[in-house]
Amino acid sequence: MSAETSGLITPDLVTLDADLGSTKDQVIAALAARVAAAGRADAAGLTADALEREGKSATGLPGGIAIPHCRSTAVSVGSLAFARLDPKVDFGAPDGPAELVFLIAAAEGTGSEHMKLLTKLARALVKKDFVAALRGAGSAEEVVALVEGVVNPPAAAPASGAVGAAPSAGTAPAGSVPATADTSAPPGAAPAAADGAATRRIVAITACPTGIAHTYMAADALVAAGQEAGVTVEVETQGSGATTPLSAATIASADAVIFATDVGVKGKERFAGKPVIESGVKRAINEPGVMITEALRAADDPSSRRVSGTAADAGAPAAAGGLGIGSRLKQALLTGVSYMIPFVAAGGLIIALGFLFGGYDIVFDSADIVVNNSLTNLPEGGLATYLGAVFHQLGAAAFAFLVPALAGYIAFAIADRPGIAPGFTAGAVAVFVGAGFIGGLIGGLLAGVAALWISRITVPRWLRGLMPVVIIPLVATVFAGGLMFVVLGQPLAAVTTGLSNWLGGLSGTSAVILGVILGLMMTFDLGGPVNKAAYAFATAGLVVTDPATLRVMAAVMAAGMVPPLAMALATVVRPKLFTEVERENGSAAWLLGASFISEGAIPFAAADPLRVIPSMMAGGAVTGAIAMAFDAQSRAPHGGIFVFFAMSNVLAFVGAIVAGMLVSATLVILAKEFVGRTADEPAQDVAVAAV
Repeated sequence: MSAETSGLITPDLVTLDADLGSTKDQVIAALAARVAAAGRADAAGLTADALEREGKSATGLPGGIAIPHCRSTAVSVGSLAFARLDPKVDFGAPDGPAELVFLIAAAEGTGSEHMKLLTKLARALVKKDFVAALRGAGSAEEVVALVEGVVNPPAAAPASGAVGAAPSAGTAPAGSVPATADTSAPPGAAPAAADGAATRRIVAITACPTGIAHTYMAADALVAAGQEAGVTVEVETQGSGATTPLSAATIASADAVIFATDVGVKGKERFAGKPVIESGVKRAINEPGVMITEALRAADDPSSRRVSGTAADAGAPAAAGGLGIGSRLKQALLTGVSYMIPFVAAGGLIIALGFLFGGYDIVFDSADIVVNNSLTNLPEGGLATYLGAVFHQLGAAAFAFLVPALAGYIAFAIADRPGIAPGFTAGAVAVFVGAGFIGGLIGGLLAGVAALWISRITVPRWLRGLMPVVIIPLVATVFAGGLMFVVLGQPLAAVTTGLSNWLGGLSGTSAVILGVILGLMMTFDLGGPVNKAAYAFATAGLVVTDPATLRVMAAVMAAGMVPPLAMALATVVRPKLFTEVERENGSAAWLLGASFISEGAIPFAAADPLRVIPSMMAGGAVTGAIAMAFDAQSRAPHGGIFVFFAMSNVLAFVGAIVAGMLVSATLVILAKEFVGRTADEPAQDVAVAAV
């Protein structure tokens, strides 16, 4: 590539005022043939990959533009093919067929500098003067000059502050709209901020499957619409190029967040508690002003939908290739635990229903009753016993997926879908050999790493389709499952047995100390990694016939209920210390706390962490210690006070919660009363996230 030209487009790649067919498939094939004729690609391969991308979402844009695009092994030189069509052809845009069509053909493994040039073009297509110049171009050479002026501007031209520029970071900063941009507000745009009023702030993430065009066009459309509406908009583009995540400070100062993506959002937990508007990436291109208006309305509505997540996770970096090994490992483990919890909650609560109908002894007879009896052939205990047996076996079946789900989704977090089958299999092997929760962790990591490594092996084009559905699952399953059977199974089973024996031998002071530790962990980050680690420790070892594991489960559940209940109590006792939204959150926190949903306290912790979190930890430690000391036991892993029938020594369980709640509420009131907020630490109106 020379200093003067990008080499992306040449006159022989330009077609003006031509009939290339009546369908978008025909147009794409014709443009691919142009690229192939220039010796830059294989026509059939490029056409197939471009049409495959087109099938994921239409590439037509408002204003008579279309940008079919793909990354393909059939491309040898990254290229742009342009056609001005006559007649126009429908590419799926909401306002009608397209006249201007760019086929963006990126080579697989294209370097970051080349990708920046491609994204510059995509950004320029939101500029009306550039589009008008393309419509009026009289020759192929003029089109090439226009495109080169965008993707490879003269050195004297400013590199920043233009929509057409592709910043080296993945963030489109607010105000990056050039003076030549159209100044008419888009339909539905939010009204401009009044003079002297505080500037509203919105953060956004844009992403499309290919990460070449729509990602960056959506980002610039949102930034431009925000500027016209007097709103500061900062966008993290999760595209093919290098991405710089939005900073924690930027996210914290935002009034709302917009997710305009056709793929999963990386690092979504960073936005926990923020009002959110979600859509496909094309809507941000078509209706950026409307989306900004909706985001501002959501910010002003305490009952609007919020980004789910945890206070601790909110500061986590995005899941990008630049993450360190430790961060990626933590992210994978948390993903596994998060997907495991529904199995724990559903299975555990159904088992608790079994105890309600059939009594605690149903655990010994439920299998025989389900096999040998029916509604027309009831067992000796009658209908209640039969239903108890059915519920117990149903819950046990769900509970049996606990370790396989943990391992499967750890592997999924590392290697995406090809890691699921090897991970689930490794988890099932861990259960079979008695390695339990620890075996599931190790097996999931092995399966994920193996699947990821295999996926990075370069294979012939004809074999690519078999890799994710056959070869990767097959080889990774043999590796991880075989290693668990042959090498790791017995040692990990011995560790699991030793841990169980240690728990069974705890008594007196050692049991109280364990309760304090578990209580501190459950209240440290309110659903974050430390909280999840304590909960996973309790649920993975839960055995209804082992009192030691039941005590641990009771201590963990009781401590997890304290934060929302304590904050609810504090808002009632001293309402003047809290904002109106915090008082509303306090009303909701009563039910959340009683249901064992620790996240009910996140709005308070997010707004005032230095006063709230230590107060919650003190109460959690008290609760954990009392629950262990007075032998509270829970056979249900979830449900809070509503599964009292599955508990032994319910009074000790309730007493521990009340004691911890009083301690935490008292401490947080005293902290807010005598350690006042500083001027730069205002209360934040953070509503309870949907659970």
